Amino acid sequence: MNDLELAYEATIDGWLRALALKDAQTEGHSVRLAELSVALGHELDIDKENLKHLRRGALLHDIGQIGIPDLILKKAGPLTEEERKVMEQHPKFGYDLLAPIPFLQTAAEIIYCHHEHWDGSGYPRGLKGTDIPLLARIVSACEVWDALMSDQPYRKAWAKEDAQNYIDLGSGHQFDPEVVDAFLPYIKRKH
Repeated sequence: MNDLELAYEATIDGWLRALALKDAQTEGHSVRLAELSVALGHELDIDKENLKHLRRGALLHDIGQIGIPDLILKKAGPLTEEERKVMEQHPKFGYDLLAPIPFLQTAAEIIYCHHEHWDGSGYPRGLKGTDIPLLARIVSACEVWDALMSDQPYRKAWAKEDAQNYIDLGSGHQFDPEVVDAFLPYIKRKH
């Protein structure tokens, strides 16, 4: 790595620590998500340069939550419709924060699109199918997996088999079928 790339990586680490100050669960989730996303990227033959972007986008996928009020972000129960609309702005907040940085433009696209669904029912733009960048589709499946496999303020972690079934049932709806086809065998081998 050159000095500029090292400086960017240090900045990313700093942003992760800042986000962890707002929500302690975020840092571990982001690191696990980045590791799983890159591993799945290898399974899908993503090239080396895009694996770097994938890692950065996964690490920073929730950076936009800095703009979400704590009353919503840390709420233990279900969100109201109004609170959900506010929470659904975090991908746009993250994109707006990072898109002006040329080094992070691909990561910013991942952040912007990681809650889009294959069938068009996601947010914030309602993108569908291959209109969603592939790297964001990878992060989407991996993020849901990590969230399901982790204790949350509002529920306990799911059993591995239940989480696998959820991902499988989401193929073609929430998730890209090709991503799921690579993801499930990888999870069965490695987790």
